[in-house]
Amino acid sequence: MAGALFASATSLAARNSTARWPSFRGWHASGVATDQNLPLKWKVKSGENIRFKVPIPGLAHSSPILWGDRLYLTTALSSKDGASFKPGLYGSGEASQDRSVHQWQVLCLDADSGKNIWSKTATQGVPKDKRHIKATYANATPATDGETVVAMFGSQGLFAFSATGKALWSHDLGRLDVGAYDIPTYEWGSASSPVIYGNKVFVQCDTQKKSFVRAIDLKTGKTIWNKQRDELPSWGTPTVYTGERAELVTNGSNFIRGYDLETGKELWRLGGSSKITAPTPIYSKDRIIVASGRSPERPIFSIRPGAVGDITLAWGATSNQSVAWSKTKRGPYMPTPIIVGNVVHTLGNSGIVGAYDLKTGAEHYYQRIPDVTDGFSASAVSADGRIYLGSEDGTVYVMAAGPQFKLLATNSIGEPIMATPAIGGGTLFVRGSRHLFAIGQ
Repeated sequence: MAGALFASATSLAARNSTARWPSFRGWHASGVATDQNLPLKWKVKSGENIRFKVPIPGLAHSSPILWGDRLYLTTALSSKDGASFKPGLYGSGEASQDRSVHQWQVLCLDADSGKNIWSKTATQGVPKDKRHIKATYANATPATDGETVVAMFGSQGLFAFSATGKALWSHDLGRLDVGAYDIPTYEWGSASSPVIYGNKVFVQCDTQKKSFVRAIDLKTGKTIWNKQRDELPSWGTPTVYTGERAELVTNGSNFIRGYDLETGKELWRLGGSSKITAPTPIYSKDRIIVASGRSPERPIFSIRPGAVGDITLAWGATSNQSVAWSKTKRGPYMPTPIIVGNVVHTLGNSGIVGAYDLKTGAEHYYQRIPDVTDGFSASAVSADGRIYLGSEDGTVYVMAAGPQFKLLATNSIGEPIMATPAIGGGTLFVRGSRHLFAIGQ
């Protein structure tokens, strides 16, 4: 028995040694992993297919990330007893009243056991902004290249630590006033996450005034370039497209844009988005998919790489030389789409899922998941032909990837899921409102 346990542990360690999910939704926000052999079903109470369940202090909607046998998370610890957020489907936009002293922390856990390896306080004090009652003060997912871990806490700043927990540098982003574009007094807090590519950290900071995209030196924390943007507040994470011409792609209300990685020069722009944008750009092969879900536009755009200049569609058109296809009234409000094979899958807040041909945009299906209650904020992830959807009522829906809708299983973790899961080492890491769950065979 002891030998079997040792062999199992050794096998897990070997898998985790090459497991990498380095930022929001893994590599380039794709959300897709392969050769994972994740379970279809699990039970938290009995421990079936649960490798560990560990408490995480504070409140955060940020996702876990993974590099080898190390998990990294962020959190915000309030000094107010009973600090909370309000999940669910509702239209209320008021801010939380919690302006107590907070600690913003970066945590490192062992990916095999969930044991805390180190916890570091990046900064502490009174929050510079309010937050939406559904949000937290740690919405942004950290990023790592295996040596440096970068965490973004909105107006509190950007912070870098070594993999061993040594504080390396901090970068002042200024006050990021992010909220309702049409009611400037509302403050909802930021959620865009940093991304690392090469020697640069890229951040997208779209606010009520003075929006910008910035490239920061990963080693020093100094600004490499900064580009002002005429943009409304947004919450999407930028994506580095790595095709023939690598570029930084940003979602935005006025324009979806592509930027040169070295200089920050705007390469192209595409109008027609919603007035509120949250989903992150994704890509596969020769298509870049960008969506947003506020009515009336609710678009999905399929963009051909290599675009130049203004590629906005003519009135009534659904495609042009640079836009392969587009749709209106189909885009998701919060969750980022996911591409599995040749199918683009979307998930709406209320539980409506859609599937579209990556090349042509042909709609395979558009229907509601049965029995959804509190809706979805987390984005879908996928492994080995299955898609995992974490809902705000704590249910993980497992459906088949592909052109036909097929719900395979439902599993509860017993607490709200606001953070997008991570996948690696044959494990699905699901962050609930109070715990981190490691799910695997």
